[in-house]
Amino acid sequence: MTPTSSTLDRPVYSLKQLIQYFLKLGTLGFGGPIALVGYMYQDLVEERQWISETGYQEGLTLAQVAPGPLAAQLAFYLGYLHYGIVGSALVGIAFVIPSFLMVVSLGWAYNLYGGLSWMQAVFYGVGAAVIGIIAISAYKLTVKTVGTDWLLWGIYAVNAAATIITESERIELILLAGVLVWLIKAPPKNWFKANRLNSFMALPLIPFVAAVPSATPSLLGQIALFFATAGSFVFGSGLAIVPFLYGGVVKDFQWLNPQQFLDAVAVAMITPGPVVITTGFIGFLVAGLPGACVAAIAMFIPCYLLTILPAPYFRKHGKTPGIAAFVNGVTVAATGAIAGAVVVLGRQSLRDIATVMIGAITLVAWKLGKKLPEPLVVAIAAIVGLVVYPLLHP
Repeated sequence: MTPTSSTLDRPVYSLKQLIQYFLKLGTLGFGGPIALVGYMYQDLVEERQWISETGYQEGLTLAQVAPGPLAAQLAFYLGYLHYGIVGSALVGIAFVIPSFLMVVSLGWAYNLYGGLSWMQAVFYGVGAAVIGIIAISAYKLTVKTVGTDWLLWGIYAVNAAATIITESERIELILLAGVLVWLIKAPPKNWFKANRLNSFMALPLIPFVAAVPSATPSLLGQIALFFATAGSFVFGSGLAIVPFLYGGVVKDFQWLNPQQFLDAVAVAMITPGPVVITTGFIGFLVAGLPGACVAAIAMFIPCYLLTILPAPYFRKHGKTPGIAAFVNGVTVAATGAIAGAVVVLGRQSLRDIATVMIGAITLVAWKLGKKLPEPLVVAIAAIVGLVVYPLLHP
């Protein structure tokens, strides 16, 4: 397979330089998926001019169409443009490995000190602030994706309500939303003609079985299957995976309790790189280092393949109205699930007046235009927790 994109005929950068860039971005890139894709545009398109405007937009669109974490998928595609599958794989590893090592270290510290009062105090404040951050993200995504369309608002409301009621993301509703918007906004014509059927892009389900030596291979198999499913079916930004993970990790498998899960989301907020790297933290809590490796690999392998395999075909068919309508539907549905997850997680974290105030202050600070970096907000919340928690829980 060779790269196909409207980019410069010859790269003006080496693969080593691109790997070094993504290694740095994965180490220092805070702010979530929207910020990360913005950094890539600013650095690689505008400043260094390594990637053409067309090539970047192709990658961003494909990342939105395919399930999986937005920023990581765009990184995969940009590595693929001039250096093919090998370049894509190496860029992806460079982008993900720094934050993976960080969350594994935090998982070790969490297991070691999680029972101590100071660690409980830290996550007491951080958990409340994270609710505020997720609420802000849900609001921004809602404004951006839903607009004034009654159909999209209906899809949004149904998915938000379903997430709140079931306390998990309903994949079938999200996929149904994509099909519904496609049929209403861009209904297929001449359904059975061969030349029309050729315009559909198949997104294969990639099963992944991890072979990591462990005393509990059945547990590692469960972890691999669950996170591979998440990587194969979760659409939208990195936060879109939160309700899906909550439904599986907390409700179905009961690997973590609600507070531990919220702490895992908090860890994703305070570390750079893709938000979904929280899968490594969760895997570590469930099954140690093997669990962390299996969870992270199982999460990223499907979305990597679902980005690279359709890449040659996406340039040809990616702008068709049917695909655009499907993407619009699943994006709105995923946004509704995120909004519902705010309520579900808020029930667990906002448990007294102090935590409610921390979450509210996070929202007010954003409303007043105080655009503080998310890691700084989390750090301040941690300090507040260290002060307040001992007073309320002597």
